[in-house]
Amino acid sequence: MKETIIEEIKKIEKQYQVKVCYAVESGSRAWGFPSKESDYDVRFIYVHQRDWYLSIEQKKDVIELPINNLLDINGWELRKALRLFNKSNPPLMEWLHSGIVYYQAFSLVEKMKSIQDQIFLPGSALYHYLNMTKRNYRDYLQGDHVKIKKYFYVLRPILACNWIERYNTIPPVKFQELVEEILENGVLKQEILTLLKRKINGEELYLGPKLTIINDYVEEEISRMEEYAKTIMISKTDITPQLDILFRTTLDEAWD
Repeated sequence: MKETIIEEIKKIEKQYQVKVCYAVESGSRAWGFPSKESDYDVRFIYVHQRDWYLSIEQKKDVIELPINNLLDINGWELRKALRLFNKSNPPLMEWLHSGIVYYQAFSLVEKMKSIQDQIFLPGSALYHYLNMTKRNYRDYLQGDHVKIKKYFYVLRPILACNWIERYNTIPPVKFQELVEEILENGVLKQEILTLLKRKINGEELYLGPKLTIINDYVEEEISRMEEYAKTIMISKTDITPQLDILFRTTLDEAWD
C-alpha cells in the first residue's frame, strides 16, 4: 500500500504543480488500533511554486481527494501548516509524530520538530482532547449497547489529557503507549487491552453491553480534567520570524 500512496502523491504533485514535503498516516493505523477493514487516512504538507504566493488573490490552501473504499488523502499548504503549527495545533502535532511516514522531503519536518517545544501550548492541547472526549462520550457511549471501536475514540483523548497533565509535553500518537504509561495495572487496564485485541481482530463493529468500568472512568476523568484545565496558565513564545525563515527555506529547497 505504501507504493500506491506514493504513486498518489506523485500524481498530486503533477496535477496541482506542487511539491509534497511530508505524508503520513493519521488515523486508526497511526493510533495503533486498526482493524482489517480500516482505511488509510493519509495527510500531507505541500508547497506551491513561488509565483503562487506572489498574488493578492486568496487561494485554496488544502488539497482534498475524493475518498475511495480504502484511501482518504488530503493535505495542507505549507503556510497554512506553519500558521497552525505556530498555534500548537494538535492534529498537526500528531502528523509530525506519526509512526507511519509514507514520504518525506526537504528539511521542513526535522526543523519543525526542533522548535516544537517552543510553541507547544499544554492548555490548548488539553482543551482539544478534553472536548473531543466529551463530544465522543456524549455521542457514542450513552446507550446500553456500544460498538467496540467507539470506546477508543473516547479513551485515547482522555488518556492524552492525562499525559499532558503528567508531563506537560506532546502526547504520544500510539494508543498503547498512552495506556501503558498512564494506567496502572488492574481491571480497567486489562478490560481496555482486551477490547483492543478484539478490535484489531475485526470485532470493532460488534455491539455489546456497555462496560460500566470504562464509562465510570471516563466520567470521573472528564470532571477532573475540567477542573485541572482551569489551573493552566497559557504563555506563548512568538517564533513567527523563525517560521517565516523556515517557509522561505522550504520554498528554496523545493524549487531551486
